[in-house]
Amino acid sequence: MTTVASQSQDHDDLAEFGYEQQLHRSLGKFASFAAGFSFVSILTTIFQLFGLGFSFAGPAFFWTWPCVFIGQFMVALCFAELAARYPISGAIYQWSRRMGGELVGWFAGWFMILAQIVTASAAAIALQVVLPTVWSGFQIVGEDSALTSPSGAANAVLLGSVLLVLTTTINCIGVNWMSRINNIGVTCEIIGVIAVVGMFFTHAQRGPDVVFDTGEAGTQPGYIWAWIVSGLMAAYVMVGFGSAGELAEETRNPRRVAPRTIRLALSVSAIGGGLMIVGALMAAPSLTDGRLATEGLPYVLTSILSSPWGTLLLIDVAIAVFVCTLAIQTAASRLMFSMARDGRLPASSVLARVNPRTGTPIAPSVLIGLLCVAVLAVNVGNSAIFTTLSSVCIVLIYLAYLMVTVPLLVRRLSGWPTGGPQVDAEGRPLFSLGKFGIPVNIAAVLYGALMVVNLSWPRAEIFNPTGEFPLLQWAAPLTVAAVVLIGAFCYPRGKTVPNPVTIGA
Repeated sequence: MTTVASQSQDHDDLAEFGYEQQLHRSLGKFASFAAGFSFVSILTTIFQLFGLGFSFAGPAFFWTWPCVFIGQFMVALCFAELAARYPISGAIYQWSRRMGGELVGWFAGWFMILAQIVTASAAAIALQVVLPTVWSGFQIVGEDSALTSPSGAANAVLLGSVLLVLTTTINCIGVNWMSRINNIGVTCEIIGVIAVVGMFFTHAQRGPDVVFDTGEAGTQPGYIWAWIVSGLMAAYVMVGFGSAGELAEETRNPRRVAPRTIRLALSVSAIGGGLMIVGALMAAPSLTDGRLATEGLPYVLTSILSSPWGTLLLIDVAIAVFVCTLAIQTAASRLMFSMARDGRLPASSVLARVNPRTGTPIAPSVLIGLLCVAVLAVNVGNSAIFTTLSSVCIVLIYLAYLMVTVPLLVRRLSGWPTGGPQVDAEGRPLFSLGKFGIPVNIAAVLYGALMVVNLSWPRAEIFNPTGEFPLLQWAAPLTVAAVVLIGAFCYPRGKTVPNPVTIGA
């Protein structure tokens, strides 16, 4: 009876924002947590990116991990407070437009959609790093499985495309199937993280004080700059924790659940990822032979595990890649649906349509899947361009986050929050930062601005490591400028949004 009353309250809550309950509201606490945790997907991203951080700053690159976590947690606290007051799909778009107006909201949504499409493609391509190692039969095209080789690139696109077809199909079937598969996948990933960390610590070659070793990079002048560059690894990983907000209209009592799971998804990811990094540094056979920088965590695992156990863990990583791609595509489809429902995208009437049987916006799911495959195909022609796109899309995510936190800070200085609901569907007080709101918000803005500069800095070693394409060094500022110009051209001028920007709570 309480659940029915709570869901009725959730429906009425959404109606106050001017929207009808169309999506099926069936997600619980764990499913909400799983959406954010699987987007971050430390088992996928740290396997992919460990070598990036280590190669620049040696073992001491570990300290960039807690630094990025603290900065992102300030952002997560701001997001949690907004999620309690605006439990609406398309969170980044909806929060930014209510804090900063229609123009700010549209560009935040525009940045986020493009970034999520590229991020989903980057996640899907990670299958190439895992599956051919599990079984050579997964190398369908050619024999060389390296992502940078012609056959490896083509096979990566093939495997990634098959994965995207599967995730698109699941998203079209309905949120219940998506959440069940995601929950199972996240459970497997958490077990895998615990197993990997346990294996590393029980096969340690050195103590935890290794994190104070600057490695070979420390012998070079300007170590602090190398350390700052190494921080890009953590910056690439710790994004997407706000996905619980994207699924707010499908979550029971989202005013209470979403704020908690946003914070929890980031915190659990940070703890698990930090232990994985320390464990890998302690268990690596060598810190100086160059293999840890080039091969990353698979090098450590294969050196300490027998074949069956190593294969089992690689299968777990493949499952993590699967649910990570699924979570990102789901979040992107809900964002596209939310913007289309407000008439802010071309073909909005089609993209805003929800299948009454599945409760799923099918058109956005299919379109996102097709666009991801198109981005994936770039890797066949030039893997360096694909890698650069993957790096640049993180800049767009951080810019979208800033388009939430900056207007929010301006509103706070004017007295926000005022009015509006103060309790959730169960009558409990909403999450609030209270007197800490302004300092936390300032910290979130400063961190976001500094990270945008760090991510966008035209470094050849990040954007053009082979030196073959000098223009790629400037990819970040050029791409952002191009995205802004295209966005300005596409901005729907003269269209009235169905529901006005909420000025109260």
